[in-house]
Amino acid sequence: MGMEAIDGWMSLSDTVFSFLEEGGCESSDGCSRGGSGGDDGFDSGDEEMNESTAAENKAFWESQQQLLRETLSRISPTEVKLAQRIKDATKEMQAKGVVCTCSNRVPKECRNCALAYIAKQLHDLGYDSATCKSKWNRSPDIPSGEHSYVDVLMETKSGKKGPIRLVIELNFRAEFEMARGSQEYNSLVSLLPDIFVGKPEKLRGVLKIVCGAAKKCMKDNKMHMAPWRKHKYMQSKWFGIQERTGSAVAFPAADADRQPKLRASMLTFDLHCTAVEVV
Repeated sequence: MGMEAIDGWMSLSDTVFSFLEEGGCESSDGCSRGGSGGDDGFDSGDEEMNESTAAENKAFWESQQQLLRETLSRISPTEVKLAQRIKDATKEMQAKGVVCTCSNRVPKECRNCALAYIAKQLHDLGYDSATCKSKWNRSPDIPSGEHSYVDVLMETKSGKKGPIRLVIELNFRAEFEMARGSQEYNSLVSLLPDIFVGKPEKLRGVLKIVCGAAKKCMKDNKMHMAPWRKHKYMQSKWFGIQERTGSAVAFPAADADRQPKLRASMLTFDLHCTAVEVV
């Protein structure tokens, strides 16, 4: 059982927002009191506010992109190696066509069985890997729910502090994509990797940045913030009440003749819709 040591980092962020108000002139002399000619409908204060708002908005998104790049770039060699092995296992899984072994009997598209397959492949390579299910209760801010992912426990160099936990999310970027997201928000989300591998502290830093950006995006567009987009809900997906399950799962050969009914969840993304790639 090969054990390796890692280190990690985290970053923080804040937001700024202003409102642009369009003005007009209602004087009977055709707005000529401020000068000899016509007026464009804005006084100098409105123009300054417009320029200030645009500058603040640009500065916000640039700062968030920089913070996110810094947070994601802080990755240990062990995390890089683990991410590559997950990429290889995912390609092998897609080539084989994993058959669902759970009660739903859904072939190939079953997220739970795909996670179990990856956990088992990592276990066979000597990692202390397992599937995890995070559950959380309903609160005034968010609905109840559950989310499954994979984790790996790694021994530290000294061994005195106990094992370090690495969180693995196989379809990470899709968790934050929004159909009506602004160009700035979508550009930020595009920086996220398809496969996330990192310590909980690093994941918390990413969540703070992206969820803060989602909140600003919704506010700028005067749109309601869905509860499953909120920071508290996203945190619960990986930091709720956790149940860790061993990875010793057997996978039978694929049966091409079986065609069971497929099921989908509104908040769960299919691991096989797009090619998964380590960024």
